[in-house]
Amino acid sequence: MSIESSDNQVDRDQKRSAAERFFTHPLGIVCAASGATLLWGSAFPMIKLSYDQLNIGSTDIFHQLLFAGYRFFLASLLIIGFMLLLRKKLSWQKNNGRTLLIIALFQTFLQYVFFYIGLGFSTGVQGSIIAGTTSFFQIIIAHFMYKNDYLSVRKVMGMLIGFMGVILVSSTGGTIKLAIGLGEILLLFAMFAGAMGNILAKNAAQKLDIFYMTCVQMLIGSTGLIAIGASQVGLFPFSFDWTSGLILFYLAFLSAAGFVLWNTVMKYNKVGSISTYLFLIPVFGVFLSSLLLNERMHGYVLISLFLVILGIIIVNRKEKEISIKS
Repeated sequence: MSIESSDNQVDRDQKRSAAERFFTHPLGIVCAASGATLLWGSAFPMIKLSYDQLNIGSTDIFHQLLFAGYRFFLASLLIIGFMLLLRKKLSWQKNNGRTLLIIALFQTFLQYVFFYIGLGFSTGVQGSIIAGTTSFFQIIIAHFMYKNDYLSVRKVMGMLIGFMGVILVSSTGGTIKLAIGLGEILLLFAMFAGAMGNILAKNAAQKLDIFYMTCVQMLIGSTGLIAIGASQVGLFPFSFDWTSGLILFYLAFLSAAGFVLWNTVMKYNKVGSISTYLFLIPVFGVFLSSLLLNERMHGYVLISLFLVILGIIIVNRKEKEISIKS
């Protein structure tokens, strides 16, 4: 009996794709999830820099949406180029059109309508802090959506410890700022939309190619953003130079690479075990905002990083779960 079971396990392992083996291996999960959050953390200061380069003010809402559309449209083209190199199919799959439209609505359009406008009224540091709340939204949604991914005492403990790190990194000179303004509220809406979009993408990825799904949803979402922005300020209101052009290209690259990595690691793993990695976004955001924007970075950042990593470890420990019934 044991020999037969062992042979069956070997057969199952051989049938798993190389991608699945990598993205379900602990080292692969750490590399992919940390890589995606590092890229997303760098978005906060780079967006602020792009606003400065292109003279986009905090109240220039339509310019912000148009620039967001540029970013994701270019990101979709980068993915198309990579798919061509890999000789992947690019033809429109009409049977999945509704699914892709809904993913595009949440993962690109709504998330970044709220995100870009909210960031204009916030700081790079504050924006990256609030990005950590996506973890909570994803884990709570997964609790109600998946029977095998319920909210447990261990997950709650890990989430709270990780979020303590997020709160700590938000302090300035030892003072925790709890005031929430319009920018922070809009960013919270953005994080909820992003969490919903990530879970919808996880479900769709079970039958759709990750590159195709990510590319098409970005193309659809970016078209909507461009249409709204261009309706008020025209299609080409910006004067790009080498610096602003390179920033735009980097933002497109981080979007393409970040979403492909994240959608892939989400496809092969439980939402609850992966979502806590999103707490790394504020930490990376604070480090990079300090370096690129000269925003003050205090001594609590390393303690914050320790708490976030501890939270990730607790959530991903393999032990008997105690479910919190919905």
